[in-house]
Parts: sequence; structure tokens; C-alpha cells
Amino acid sequence: MDNVARVRDAFRAFAERDPITVGRLIGNGVVWRVPGRSAMAGEYHGRAEIFQFLRRTAELTGGTYRTDVVDVWGGDELVVALYRAVGRRDGRELDIPQALVFRFDGEELREVLAVPGDPAAFDAFWS
Repeated sequence: MDNVARVRDAFRAFAERDPITVGRLIGNGVVWRVPGRSAMAGEYHGRAEIFQFLRRTAELTGGTYRTDVVDVWGGDELVVALYRAVGRRDGRELDIPQALVFRFDGEELREVLAVPGDPAAFDAFWS
């Protein structure tokens, strides 16, 4: 399976709450970066921290957070997933375009960078 297909499969697994499949992509050598100043911003290192971060998206939104994939493209080293980040939290709604940029070393995922299409809305939602 190529890296584009692996990222598509991970998004499907995240939507279906399938941690085994997500865990096949996210190893202990991965760094996940989230920009901004919100409670979700920061760097998450390794499977345990990244899984805790992903669980928090569900916890803080009462399970309403979802990613509606628009497209996934790339090659061996870089893969970009464009999606809509949607959720409700404390009377606020999030519905923005967002991208995740995945950097691979062969089949090993090394880095993920979140790129909100509307950084101010992203920070306001998660703050």
C-alpha cells in the first residue's frame, strides 16, 4: 500500500474509531505539530501523546468532531490530506478547511503538520 492510500485508510479508521488501523500509521517516532495558541496547539511526540491528543478532540467536543476528507494526494515522501474540520464545543461551531501534511521516510511516518485554513477560527474554537 502506498503512503497516499495509507493516509486515506487512517482517515477512514479515525472516522470509524478504529485505533488499530490508525496505530499502524502512527508510530513512536512521529512528531505531530499543531500551530496556534489554543489548548490543542503544541507538539505531540510518539503514539501515546498523539493518541491522547486525538482522544481530546472527541472529549472536548462531546464526540462531534469529525474530518470530512476532500482529497489526499502526494508521493513517497510527502502526502497532503485536505479536509473539513467540523465540530461543536461550548456553544461554538467549527467548520473550516484544514490540511494535514505527512512526511514519510520510506514507509515510516516521521512528521505531521496541521494547517488550519482559518487559524483564528481554529484557535477560537479550541480555546
